[in-house]
Amino acid sequence: MATIRAAGIRGFALVVRQLGADPAPLVRSAGLDVAVLDHDDVPIADWRLAALLEHAAHELNCPDLGLRMAASHGLDTLGPLAVLLANCRTGADALAATERYLAVHSDALHVDLTADPRGEPGVIALRYRGQHGSGAPPVQAMDAGIGFLHRALGLLFGTDYGLLGVELSYRPVAGAGCHRRFFGAPVHAGATESVLRVPAELLARPVAGAREGLREQAEAYLRTLLPAAGELTGRVRAVVDDFPVLGAMPLDTIAGLLAMHPRTVQRRLAELGTTYEKIVDGVRRDRARHYLTETHLPFHDVSARLGFAEQATFSRACHRWWGVPPRRVRAPGG
Repeated sequence: MATIRAAGIRGFALVVRQLGADPAPLVRSAGLDVAVLDHDDVPIADWRLAALLEHAAHELNCPDLGLRMAASHGLDTLGPLAVLLANCRTGADALAATERYLAVHSDALHVDLTADPRGEPGVIALRYRGQHGSGAPPVQAMDAGIGFLHRALGLLFGTDYGLLGVELSYRPVAGAGCHRRFFGAPVHAGATESVLRVPAELLARPVAGAREGLREQAEAYLRTLLPAAGELTGRVRAVVDDFPVLGAMPLDTIAGLLAMHPRTVQRRLAELGTTYEKIVDGVRRDRARHYLTETHLPFHDVSARLGFAEQATFSRACHRWWGVPPRRVRAPGG
């Protein structure tokens, strides 16, 4: 099951309070801990986030809740990816970075380039997709997602970045005028895909204030979180991930499986800005997220599968990864 960082609902509390309500009961009704309102890196199952927004929109009689959420978010919602995007050279570079690293923020969301659905010369489409299976798209979550894509482009290139039109693969519950005002461009519902239609020249437009050094640092860090399969970090991670129980794979063993000397592995990982220990920690973090959000395994079993000698060590690791203990990552009743 796909997840999204809790930063994805960072603006939820503000929007709900502006509507005169308390966000905490709404969060609990979606099976989430209120910790998600204060800790950006807590992973949330994507379907729980969608359910939260749909329920809140209904309870608060606020059909444009998703758009309000989008308007409340800054680029920093994306965490380390925001630093990379703000320092990309051009629109094309920013799009490539988004396609490659968006999974660090959420493996449920996808943004890519496609042809203009209306076939207009000199126009391209930025496609936004959530992961909602074969059922009806969750309207509020889709509004929040494509609305944030529009806002992010405005933050990178200015509010007049050239949006020509919006195609939605669903039918919003808010009035057409609401979406027209939010996007500042024609909006058409019931399309095959959800896209923003923009001038092709946007890909060549420079990102104002971009700094090469910051871009390189941000990408180096993101590579350690989501390494490419062809890189050594990805190869090491793949071998580590094959071990059913973490903690039982010394570097010598991993190096042997890669037909490399351990010191060579250490040196080359250092050149890539990471270490063997960091890679193991990343695999542990991802497995912990899976066990806590998608299974009902007792905490002591999760701790053992992750290779921690004591459950207290596992709890400290959760604090380091997400700022909260395991019980606050897992939904109530899990």
